[in-house]
Amino acid sequence: MNEKIQNIKEFFNKARRKLKNAKEDIMLGDYEDAASRAYYAAFHSISAVLFEMNLVFSSHSQTIGAFNRELVKKNIFPENFPLLINKLFEDRQIGDYSVSLIIDEDTARRCVNDAETILKACEEYLAKKTGVAFWKE
Repeated sequence: MNEKIQNIKEFFNKARRKLKNAKEDIMLGDYEDAASRAYYAAFHSISAVLFEMNLVFSSHSQTIGAFNRELVKKNIFPENFPLLINKLFEDRQIGDYSVSLIIDEDTARRCVNDAETILKACEEYLAKKTGVAFWKE
C-alpha cells in the first residue's frame, strides 16, 4: 500500500476514534467533550479528502474553507456540509472554552450524528476515487 493511502487510512482511523469517544462521552453525560470529539471526527475526515488532493493547511479555518471551495461549491459534497461543519466548530468552541454556555444532550447527539454523516460521506467518496475501502470490516 502506498504511503498516501496509508496516511488517508490514518486520518480515518483517528476520525473513527474521535467519533467513538464522542458516543462514549454522551453515555457518560459528558456532552461538552462529546461535541468536541464529534467536531474532530468531521475535521479529520475532511482533512483526509483534502490530503488526497495534496492540500494540507495549517489552520482549521483554512482546512474548512478549502473543503467548501474545492468540494462543496463544485457539488462533490452536499451543500449543507458547510453549515454542519461550522455548527460543529461552534459547538466545539463552546464545549472546550465556554464557562457560561453549555452543550446539552440533544446538541451533543446532533453533533455526533452530523460528524458521522460527514465521516461516512468522506470515506465513501475516497473509496470510489481510490478504489480502497477506508472503513474497518
